[in-house]
Amino acid sequence: MVDVPIAGGNLTEGIIGSPRFINPLLATSDVDRDLTTLVYSGLLRLAPGLGYEPDLAESYEVSDDGLTYTFHLRKNLRWSDGEDLTAEDVLFTIKRVQDQAYKSPRRGSWNGVTISKVDDQTVQFSLKKPYNFFLENTTLGIMPMHLWEKVKPEQFPLASLNTNPIGSGPYEITSINKDKAGIPLSYSLKPFKKFALGTPRINLTLHFYNNEKELLSALENSEIGSASAITPTFANDLSKKGYKIIRAPLPRTFAVFLNSSRNQIFIDPIIRQALDLSINREPLIQEVLSGYGVPLYGVLPKSIVDEPEDKTRSIAQAKELLKDNGWEINDQGELEKKKAKTGPVTFTLATANINELKTAAEILAQNWGKLGIKVNTEVFEPGDLNQEVIRPRRYDALLFGEVVGRDYDLYPFWHSSQRLDPGLNIALYVNNETDKLLEEIRESSEVENLREKYQELSDEIMEDQPAIFLYQPDFLYAVPSDLKGVQLPIIASPADRFSGTYKWYYKTDRVWSIFARIASYF
Repeated sequence: MVDVPIAGGNLTEGIIGSPRFINPLLATSDVDRDLTTLVYSGLLRLAPGLGYEPDLAESYEVSDDGLTYTFHLRKNLRWSDGEDLTAEDVLFTIKRVQDQAYKSPRRGSWNGVTISKVDDQTVQFSLKKPYNFFLENTTLGIMPMHLWEKVKPEQFPLASLNTNPIGSGPYEITSINKDKAGIPLSYSLKPFKKFALGTPRINLTLHFYNNEKELLSALENSEIGSASAITPTFANDLSKKGYKIIRAPLPRTFAVFLNSSRNQIFIDPIIRQALDLSINREPLIQEVLSGYGVPLYGVLPKSIVDEPEDKTRSIAQAKELLKDNGWEINDQGELEKKKAKTGPVTFTLATANINELKTAAEILAQNWGKLGIKVNTEVFEPGDLNQEVIRPRRYDALLFGEVVGRDYDLYPFWHSSQRLDPGLNIALYVNNETDKLLEEIRESSEVENLREKYQELSDEIMEDQPAIFLYQPDFLYAVPSDLKGVQLPIIASPADRFSGTYKWYYKTDRVWSIFARIASYF
């Protein structure tokens, strides 16, 4: 006899915001993306960890030259209103997202892509040049042509289907609770029995709150049973109260990016190495993130590339390195190289007015101060940091987190063509070999093992050390202790947590092993 999941139970979750566009083409807020993920299906769906699994598509093939993707739809697909879902719906959705009249924020991802219908069950995408991260595009929710085809561009954001949608995803909306002004307070959802990957086992209720304070209060008072993207400190408190804290990697790289064109002290490789050696990542993560993160010793996390064999870091190591290379601390406690007649080493560290970043900046400044390096910290509101500091590249060093995406496409962040605004190469890094590797990883159809290329890329960047890499934070999701089957993908957006809801369950039943094996096929 074995335990198998069965239907039953309700998960009540709190979300900040109010739904406006439950629409794959228009969703931009977290609450809109949450509901869109639950109500709609793409050709592919995010799988636990890093990767994708078939959803509306039963299978797909990629041509040898990497220019053609052919997707075969499952048979007997249905919309939640009972109508058939076919290749025509896929064509309709992609053509709408490509039409600038509909003003979809997803349009840029589909530039240069041609879609064609092979038959009612098969669609084909043709690319102008290979793009190794194209599969991410195919998680876009497909929309029902029979309901949307007569909606004109100017009517598109006003349609009632934006708040009461019809989809083919794991859930369908059963009721909307509104206040006297007509603002939604909660949505109730039930499993969609014709969902391509099987009927989900639990019901969902989503409650909407104005701010984080209201959300956390509702969680503490058991008004709701789950909440996502919570802070590390609050996660610790909830864990003590019996909540299950589920962690998933956030594809964000937190580092200190060095601008040697503004402060030439960073040209010296010994200074860069000493800055890196003086930072012990584990205590930093404990202090800043309450332990909810993983250390970074290079541009990519250990899930993608191998970490250095020697991960020890200490002030003593950094001091020894500096001393061996002619640097010394003078009577005023300042680091200088007397033989070269350099002045005291000093620089300004800029960061955002966010508690975690301010704490990290203070720790870094203290550590580097023990080396005789004077660090002046400057804190800016996030908007001001972007406009006044990052865009004009007006910083010596910048403590910042880059959102690199689920596939870790580092081209926008490290290719030399991106070093000036609006590019995201904020270390102003230039390396011809790195450029070549970034291009191959992104576009070459001949790359057989991306992991090997990522390793080469990581090694090349770390040889130059244009930044001091610190940590990758975790996405934190508080759920009831008795909720089972929750396996998260890499979280590029909080809505990604719902990609596997059809596997979640509370209840189990005891059955003979042979029946459990039979059930696993359905």
